[in-house]
Amino acid sequence: MQLPAQAAKEDPQVPQTLDAAAVRTWCSLALDALGRDREEIDAINVYPVADGDTGTNLYLTVESAARAVEAVFDAHATGTSVPDLPDTVRAMAHGALIGARGNSGTILAQLLRGMSEVLGEDGADRDSGAEGAARGGGDHLARALHRAAQLAREAVAHPVEGTILTVASAAADAAARTRPPVDGATGDGAAYGDGAAVHAAYAGARVALAATPGQLAVLGRAGVVDAGGRGLLAVLAALVEAVTGDAPSAIAPGARPHELPAVVESCDADDSPAGPAFEVIYLLETDEPGIARLRRRLDSLGDSLVVVGGDGLWNVHVHVDDAGAAVEAGVEAGRPYRIRITHFGAAAGHQRERAQRAVVAVVPGEGLAGLCAEAGATTVLARPGEPPASGELVDAIRRAHAHEVVLLPNDAELRHTAAAAAEQARAEGIRVALIPTRAAVQGIAALAVHEPGRRFDEDVVAMTSAAGATRYAELAVAERQSWTMAGICQAGDLLGLIDGDVAVIGTELAATAETVLDRMLSAGGELVTLVLGQDVPDTLAERLERYVRDGHLAVDTVVYRGGHQSAPLLIGVE
Repeated sequence: MQLPAQAAKEDPQVPQTLDAAAVRTWCSLALDALGRDREEIDAINVYPVADGDTGTNLYLTVESAARAVEAVFDAHATGTSVPDLPDTVRAMAHGALIGARGNSGTILAQLLRGMSEVLGEDGADRDSGAEGAARGGGDHLARALHRAAQLAREAVAHPVEGTILTVASAAADAAARTRPPVDGATGDGAAYGDGAAVHAAYAGARVALAATPGQLAVLGRAGVVDAGGRGLLAVLAALVEAVTGDAPSAIAPGARPHELPAVVESCDADDSPAGPAFEVIYLLETDEPGIARLRRRLDSLGDSLVVVGGDGLWNVHVHVDDAGAAVEAGVEAGRPYRIRITHFGAAAGHQRERAQRAVVAVVPGEGLAGLCAEAGATTVLARPGEPPASGELVDAIRRAHAHEVVLLPNDAELRHTAAAAAEQARAEGIRVALIPTRAAVQGIAALAVHEPGRRFDEDVVAMTSAAGATRYAELAVAERQSWTMAGICQAGDLLGLIDGDVAVIGTELAATAETVLDRMLSAGGELVTLVLGQDVPDTLAERLERYVRDGHLAVDTVVYRGGHQSAPLLIGVE
């Protein structure tokens, strides 16, 4: 997909109005700006967690917004019409919401949502006639920026000054101050266009950003401005260029604002108190009452809580010590998906140095995501029927923030995707070992023997051996009549797949599972791992534990809750 990166520059007659085309150009220019400034922004990221990824998170958030806007324009490509402003800004906000990454990316998504509420309404009004025209000019942009700042503050459980929130508020206030009185006493209201509004917003944001080290102690000690605010400044500069055609000099290619503090080279781990060990992010489908309960629950579990969205779809971000509990809170509130759990490291992410080694694991359910995260792994959730793309795996490898990464795809169908992701990460200088785990239970076995302290090659060999020594099975429901290695199955039959092949056809879950266990344990084994799906009762695990204990005295059994996974039961035998 081609993004119109230079659209504003190529047209000498850029209108001083934020219309659909200008929004498209804005997204593209913002993506370019964040691409140029990403490393600088990452380097000054010391709050709320010094994990060096704010620039990257903002880039990925805007990338998702830009792609959503392009999709709207693509839908009109074959006809004579063009998208209107309401459709375009709503697509931008929705794209940012579903692609938001990290604390600042999540807040930026809410800022764009706030702007879309006002711009969408005003865009419809302006299309409808005189009333909208009367409300035109820079007034609608000033109100959009105000709504954006308001919504962003409401989304953060405990707003802190000296952050992206402060910069957003300053931009909104500056745009409002530039607006002439309603009665036009000081001049012609028509002279107050979108160009004047965006210039004022950018200037106000820049002044506020320069003041952030004096508002937040950790920034002052490090000698940097707020990274999220710095990213927002780049986004606002892109807005100025999209509307007016003028690129603010502060973010011209190769330039740096002379009054901003230098990029921090190091950050003492003692600059901030120890914080939670995990960052948990997921999309959640639920209603307003569900979100209210979720906010209270997550606020009691951790910090840096940001919940953005609306109309049934939300993006949830929180830092916690108990990642599993944070995900379970989402399950209680609604339907969470695209779950991402990142382990900050031994010092809860406050050390700026990369970890020596990390593990990235693909898991089929949120229960295993929490389990693997607590074992120190960065996880990628594979939803039923929606395996992760190589880009998602590369992103997870980057988030692991380590020199060496062990990648566990945990699915035979992901072998090519994982190989492509590993190759891309290696090209970025990360040493990646791909262990060809074909099931989640093999990944659990590999994680169980993982020792970051030993040599990389030795650790990889040990993890590979543990995974290879684990036979795997799953119980699945047949979708249609078909031929299998075990005979003909009918739609609705239970299939017991061992090492990927159908070995048992049954009608009742417990009995089929017992038959599968007999087949697997006939060759011996020391440990049985059972991973139960969301709707499988605990009584099944109790029955299978008794069955193994009665028939195989020397075999132990462990049980985990997998959550919303495609198979009702996963089985591993080591």
